[in-house]
Parts: sequence; C-alpha cells; structure tokens
Amino acid sequence: MSKLTKKQKVVYAKVDPAKHYKLSEAAALLKDVTFTKFDASVDVAVRLGVDPRKANQMVRGVVTLPHGTGKTVRVLVLCTPDKEAEAKAAGADHVGLDDYLEKIKGGWTDIDVIICTPSVMAKVGTLGRVLGPRGLMPNPKTGTVTMEIGKAVEDVKGGKIDFKVDKQGIIHASVGKTSFDAVKIVENTQEFLNTVVKLKPQALKGTYVKSVFMSSTMSPGLCIDVKSVGIAE
Repeated sequence: MSKLTKKQKVVYAKVDPAKHYKLSEAAALLKDVTFTKFDASVDVAVRLGVDPRKANQMVRGVVTLPHGTGKTVRVLVLCTPDKEAEAKAAGADHVGLDDYLEKIKGGWTDIDVIICTPSVMAKVGTLGRVLGPRGLMPNPKTGTVTMEIGKAVEDVKGGKIDFKVDKQGIIHASVGKTSFDAVKIVENTQEFLNTVVKLKPQALKGTYVKSVFMSSTMSPGLCIDVKSVGIAE
C-alpha cells in the first residue's frame, strides 16, 4: 500500500483487520471509515469455493435490493415501434432501435443497462464485440430480453441488479450508498447474500461461501462474520 495520509491513518486505525464483523457492525462502521467527499458506493465481495471454469459451477443471478442501489440507472430500450410507448411510460431514458444501433456501432455506450424484445435480439447480437466487454449485452437470464418491457425497466430502475462470479471465484455487487442508514445497508446486503446462497451449485463439494467483505470507495475492507448473515459453512 502507498503511504497513508493523516486522514487515512485515522480511518484505518478504526478497523481491526483480524476481526470478523457482524453485518450490522460493519454497516455502521463503514459509514464512519469512508472519507470520500462524494456519496460512495457500498460494495460487497463474496469469495466462493466454486471453479468458475466449470459450467456446472457457474453462479449467476439477479436480485432486487429492497432499498435500491442509490444509483441513477440509465436504461436504453431497443424495440419495435409498438413497444416504444410502454418503454417510455416505464421511465426508459432512451428508446428506439436502428438509430441507437448505429450510435453504438460508432462507440456510444453512455448507458448502464440495455433491455430489448426477443424479436430484435438478432440485430442487437451483431454488436456483441462492443456490448459484451462492457457488460451491456441483454440476456434472457437477467430479464433484459423480454416482451414485458415496462416491467423490466421498472425493475432495473427500482434496484434490480444482476451479478455473476468472476474468473477468480468472486462475486462483486454494489448494495447501496454510504448515505444510506445502516439498517438499509444491512437489509440490502442480506437480500443479496440470501440470493447468492440459494444459487449454490449442486455439483459443488466443500465450502461454498469462503468469505464476505464489505467496503466503500477507498475505504478499508471489513471482513463479515458469515454466521451473522445466516451462512453457516
């Protein structure tokens, strides 16, 4: 780690790196050890005992956080004209098809989520090289390829997030903002962790959840006692 500033030293002195914090303790402490001037994201990292290279151990899912993410989610809906009014009424930021496909081909990706109808997926699929690496490719498994466009937009705007385990066996998710009160952070985190636990692959032998860490932008990481969140491994 690079040399700490005075402010950082004060913050890090409040954290016991060897301690396993109860979720409620961690949520309260996190608000006290975040020293950014902006409203930082609260992030949770779950290390799993899976081998992500094996298809039967891939962990991927969606969860609707009870108190939302605190982020403004910019949604693009790619659909045929008959679905445009429904998308706009639900709060989509951008609605269209060919004109937006051309913009994306030109490098425009100023959005957070793309939702589309099944009928246009063939066209959207041609942009895989642009959308794939940015995590923007719509997927039926996450509810972003659907005929229920309005509901999908409302879900995403209301705090629905999707997640998947990375190559290192870790799931990262943003579960709120440091401006949230500690109870909301706890409830969002618990909902996320409950969802991860339900997705335990049947093929897995041994420990599923190895560790859970909570942090905010630039804060120290806090190790969570997995038993305090109902995960007795």
